[in-house]
Amino acid sequence: MNRRPGLSARLKLTISYAGFLLLAGALLLAVVWLFLLRYVPDGAITAEPVRSWPEREPGRGWPDGPAPPHIPNRTDLQRAFVPPAAQAMAFLLVFGLLGGWILAGRMFAPLTRIADAARMAANGSLSHRIHMEGPNDEFRELADVFDTMLEQLESHVSEQQRFAANASHELRTPLAISKTLLDVARNDPRRDQGELIERLDAANTRAIDLIEALLLLSRSDRRSFTREPVDLSLIAEEAAETLLPLAERRQITLDVTGETTQTVGSAALILRMVTNLVQNAIVHNLPAGGTVTVHTESQHDTSVLWVENTGYRLPPELVSTFTEPFQRGTQRIRTDEHVGVGLGLAIVLSIVRAHDGTLDLTPRSTGGLLVTIRLPRHVAGIVAEWRPLDR
Repeated sequence: MNRRPGLSARLKLTISYAGFLLLAGALLLAVVWLFLLRYVPDGAITAEPVRSWPEREPGRGWPDGPAPPHIPNRTDLQRAFVPPAAQAMAFLLVFGLLGGWILAGRMFAPLTRIADAARMAANGSLSHRIHMEGPNDEFRELADVFDTMLEQLESHVSEQQRFAANASHELRTPLAISKTLLDVARNDPRRDQGELIERLDAANTRAIDLIEALLLLSRSDRRSFTREPVDLSLIAEEAAETLLPLAERRQITLDVTGETTQTVGSAALILRMVTNLVQNAIVHNLPAGGTVTVHTESQHDTSVLWVENTGYRLPPELVSTFTEPFQRGTQRIRTDEHVGVGLGLAIVLSIVRAHDGTLDLTPRSTGGLLVTIRLPRHVAGIVAEWRPLDR
């Protein structure tokens, strides 16, 4: 940004130091004038003779004795006092400028380091840290906050770069399949067109699903939604009702338990969050005879939702990657019609964060996964209360 040139903060502080010293000296001189010099008469000052009592002897004392001593008047005192006072003021000015410049430089040294780090970050280097030493003060606190910001920014940028690379790869796959199918149809006109059209439709559907998931993820990250009271228990029931046919086809028992639980947020996003969790719990389950339990409850100022399912045993290091975009554990890859786009739990995590909640993934000792979500019951003056869900 183009700005007009001006004085540096160090120079301004230096001038301020010198100005305060001059002001203090001027106040001292004013005190001397007001309470001392103005009471001294300006004319000639003579001493009265000392007369003995009851009668002075002739030839002693004044006027017959020696002349009285000279007593300086106001002019004499000003003539003697003003030059040293002016010299002292000049010394204060020089001392204030020199000392202020040194003190301001020492004071702004941490700020210079912070500015250098910010300049490096603006040029793309996010790995640099200030690591300012010394006791805790305002500049050290600012440096620590700046280091924390750089660390989070570097993490977010790395995450976005991985996300962009993975999204490009995921989008490239259905587009490459579509191009291959079109090339086959063009090179082999006698090939069954119905099969090609069906496979082309499946590839396009996958690409559309991926784009819609990316848009939903972007919307939840921006928090561009209106917060309103939402009944979490009704959301869980609606998601279970929607996915009940899928659970029945896979011979999965789907149960919804718990109590009426209210939270604050977007009903549509929370419904998508619960639907993703329940669908994942159904799809990534035992081949037959598995169970999925959706439970809601209230704990103090928190609304809790947990989804638990049976399945194969999952190592903790694999579970920790499930919320990363396009990360699929080897034991969770599906090849049927319900294969996902790799954004299910990433969308869940984004929605949870947008609602200022927490998400915990815990592998069960007997196999399967326990997903626990905690959402606040009130946000910024909006208190959750019972409200029927529009169906």
